[in-house]
Amino acid sequence: MSHIYVYGEKRALPKDPAFESFLEPRRTAVISIDMHEGHLSERPDCPCPAPRAREIVAPIDRFHDECRARNVPIIHARTVLRASRRDDVKGGVSAWRLVFPLFVGPIPGAEQHAIAGSQWTALRTRIEPGDELVETKKRLSIFYPTDLDFLLRNMGIGAVVLNGGFTDCCVLNAAFDASNHDYRVVVARDLVRGTNEEMEQAALKMMSLHMALVMDSGDILAAWDGRGAKRAAAE
Repeated sequence: MSHIYVYGEKRALPKDPAFESFLEPRRTAVISIDMHEGHLSERPDCPCPAPRAREIVAPIDRFHDECRARNVPIIHARTVLRASRRDDVKGGVSAWRLVFPLFVGPIPGAEQHAIAGSQWTALRTRIEPGDELVETKKRLSIFYPTDLDFLLRNMGIGAVVLNGGFTDCCVLNAAFDASNHDYRVVVARDLVRGTNEEMEQAALKMMSLHMALVMDSGDILAAWDGRGAKRAAAE
């Protein structure tokens, strides 16, 4: 039996064939969002700190290994901005640069966030040779202005599992856009982190109501195995 979270309450997934499209391992890709040094570095000049996400680096790596063992592909999506800064700082400035500091205060080094060739774009999570990388993300959504949709359709993907950060920002935007592109969306509840726990829970509740199945990563793996993922990988 698969379990999901609906508005924060854990319950059994209804035995309705309509939900099968969310949990078909052969048509699923895992997308890990912005697990890079620009969010995770412990340095005081980290350009957009997401310290809560540091605790999920090792769990994400373990989950990805389990996915690879089941032949479920991993896609790492990260923000990379041109060194000229015309994508953002010197072009159309991202709204987060103006409004996020109203809550967290000034962010030292914010202008360095995600600049191509800088230390801040290095992923903290592990990449394996069979993984894919999408690094033309310029704004909050992994679909804009990237080639992610093109890649997913060429891979025959119909459902995506999201992990990474921020829950209340890029993960939430990814879930909205994936659903708007008619992908089935699953969010790994224990493998996403946000601004704070309050915002994480609010974002997860919104996603559970409008666009996604919110599940623990162990339950996702179990749901895939119940649909033959381990058996198919072994064969």
